[in-house]
This record gives sequence, C-alpha cells and structure tokens, in this order.
Amino acid sequence: MIDEARARGEIAVIGLGRSGVAAARLLAREGARVYASDAGRGEGVAQAAAALRAEGIAADGGVHDMTRIRAASLVVVSPGVPPDALPLAMAREAGVPVVGEMEVALEVLRGVPYVAITGTNGKSTVTALVAHLLGALGHRAVAAGNIGHALSDVALQAERPAWIALEVSSFQLHDTPGLAPAVGVLTNLSPDHLDRYASVQEYYADKALLYRNASAASRWVVNADDPQAMQLGLDAHGTRWAFSRLDRHASAHYDAARDALVLFKKPLLKRAALPLLGWHNVENTLAALLAVMVADDAHRTKSACAALAAAVRSFSGLPHRLEVVATTDGVRWINDSKATNVSSARVAIEAMEQPTVVLLGGKHKGEPYTSLIAPLKAHATLVIAYGEAEPLVVADLEGHVPLERGGSSFEHVMQRARAAARPGDTVLLAPACSSFDMFTNYEARGETFRRLAREGA
Repeated sequence: MIDEARARGEIAVIGLGRSGVAAARLLAREGARVYASDAGRGEGVAQAAAALRAEGIAADGGVHDMTRIRAASLVVVSPGVPPDALPLAMAREAGVPVVGEMEVALEVLRGVPYVAITGTNGKSTVTALVAHLLGALGHRAVAAGNIGHALSDVALQAERPAWIALEVSSFQLHDTPGLAPAVGVLTNLSPDHLDRYASVQEYYADKALLYRNASAASRWVVNADDPQAMQLGLDAHGTRWAFSRLDRHASAHYDAARDALVLFKKPLLKRAALPLLGWHNVENTLAALLAVMVADDAHRTKSACAALAAAVRSFSGLPHRLEVVATTDGVRWINDSKATNVSSARVAIEAMEQPTVVLLGGKHKGEPYTSLIAPLKAHATLVIAYGEAEPLVVADLEGHVPLERGGSSFEHVMQRARAAARPGDTVLLAPACSSFDMFTNYEARGETFRRLAREGA
C-alpha cells in the first residue's frame, strides 16, 4: 500500500495528535512525500505542525489544504478525527482511499505477531496486562494503539518487538482493513459513542470488523458472560476460547468454591492475589491470561504458568482506572477517569466496598444514566452531577439517589465531595462521560482529580 501510494504521489495525513504525527514521520521515513494537517488552532497543534516542518515534512496547523488533500494518492486519518470530517469527505468524493494510522504501521511491522484487543470496556487494562504477561515469558513485548502509544511510534523504532499487545477502538477497526491478529480479544459489548454513531447496531458493526480477515489459523478470545459479544463473530473462521466469571466450563473462569482463577482446568492463582479492584478486573485478568496462553502452546507449560501467575501479582494497573490516588482524613480517593461511558462507570461503582461519594458528569455521549440507579443505591451516599451532562444526569437520577449539582467548576466539585465525605468513605471519580467539556482528555481530568485530592483543595 505505502509503496503504491508513494509511487502515485503525495500522502496526506489528517490530524496532528500523537498518532497522526507518528504516521507522518513513519511515512516520511519510508520515502513518501507527506502533507499533514489539522484544523485545530490550539498550541499543541501549532507545535506539532512546526516540529514536522522542521523535519522537512509539509504540515499545516489551523487549516487543511483541500486541493492538496483531494489530489493525494492516499489519506491517512488519526483515530480522533470524525468520519464525516470535511477533508475525509472531500478525499472520498475525489476517489482517494482513506485508511487509519494503524493500517500504515501494520504494513511496516508485517511479520510481527500481535494480540488485538477491542470491546467497550476493559481494553486498556487487558492490553497492558497482555504486554506485561508476554514480557514475563521472556518476549520483547509492547502495548500500543488506542492505549496511548501510537503503533506508528513502535514501527519507527530501530528494534522490532517480538509481540505487540494492540488496543483497537471501534474507530480504528473501521479504518484498518488489513487487521489480522494472531489472537483477537473481545472483552464485552455495551452501548457507547452514541454521540458519533447513529445507532448501537452501527457501533457493534465496527466492533465486528475485528473478524473481517479471519482464517482457519485465527484464535479468538471472547466473554462467555456477554451474549452480545458471544454472538458477534460466531461464524468467523478460526478457534474460539471463552473466559467467564460465571461459567465453570469456560477455558478461563473464576471458581467460587476455590476462590481461584482457573485456566484450562488448572487453578492458576487465588483471586486475593489480584492487585486490581473489582470483579470486572477478574474478567480482565482472565481475558489477558487466556489470550497469552492460546497465542503459543509454549505459554501453557508448568513453568510458563508459574511465570504468568507471578506476573499477575506484580501488575500495578494503569493510571485513571480505579487508581487509589490519596487517603486523607480517613477518606480514600479513587480516580477512574477512564470510565467514559455508563457501563464502565457502573462496574467502577459496583467495585466499591465503602460508602462512596460518586462524581458523575462531563460531556454527554448519548446514553441514559438510569442503569446506574441500582448500583448507586447499593454503594453511594451521594452523587455529585457536574459539567455539560449535569442536567441530564439529574433528570435521570433525581428522586432515586441522594443527588447534588456540582456546576461547571471541577475545583468546586472536589470541594463539595470533600465536605460530604466522612472518615471511612470513598470519593470515586467515575464520570460516565467524556472529558471534553472541561478537559482536553480523560488523562487531564484524572490528573486534576489526583492533584486536588492530594492537595486537599
């Protein structure tokens, strides 16, 4: 693809976030003429464009040269760019093929096996844990993709990894026609991104693209407790293995009688040995272990299993995912800023074992909040609704759970939480919304929560 596009003319890269910048550099290294652009006018975009120009790559910040894009031999799009963005529409109208950044990187990395992880929730934790487990088995493994490390950055490195744990969002699946993982993992399915998709069915259709290049050699890991996930690739070629918290017949399951995680009929480790909070992380751990064990028969030997069990015990988790950031005046503060949809917020709330003040809000993503009523009744002493979604959260939850309006100042929200929490309580940031009303991304939101919790603001 790259060679053909390079021979036909200039390649355009749309979006100057981490992935777009990495893709532009990778294409230039591969000998292509590149034009990169982003309509954003922020300082970050301006700096990215200037850095590319300093490297001899044509780049614009704050504007797209539509004539140049329409004349391109190929358009490479960053995952954060909406599919209906004007430069993409213009390219398609002109007959220019459009692919995602990941497609370019996979071509350069051809021959490196990878585990592709998708689903609505748990993707990042499973991805990081898969890389950690593979590393414990002696492989040079990296975690990349939607987890925040662009795959093109991996492709730019002088040394190729032995394995890649690749987090793939629905947007990336849509734009990566060449995706063909050694192992594909579907963690779960629930409505999400309804601010960008016309329907749940359209969102699930993109998730189903995980299976588009399935072959007899393909290996799939699916969630036996999720009927939608089990149905989604049911007819795909390859071999399927299931993980489950409830079904003792699954290849990877939780055995309540032994309080242990069981893989291929053998207990691997006790649940108490898991360093991560919540039942959903039992499922995430089962998924990661199963994916690594089916990736290669050598990963199922007695010594390999011992190494995998030790690696699970040493895994510290990821920032912004049920991260305990402070304990002050007897109150524990937990940052789950990555809970950007209702289902992920629900599992975070259900993981709480102390009376909890829940911070809920941000930019609305199209889902109702009514499915949070039951877990909030069971775990929350107070819900503080805030941000752009505040009135919608209030409309769905008022009269069902103790509720307070937090407004549009995150500092005020934190002050109200501190005033409401008592010794022995937890304050949980589980927004169920994106961060874009107040913050540039969920990391910035989580970092602000962490700082204010520690400062006592």
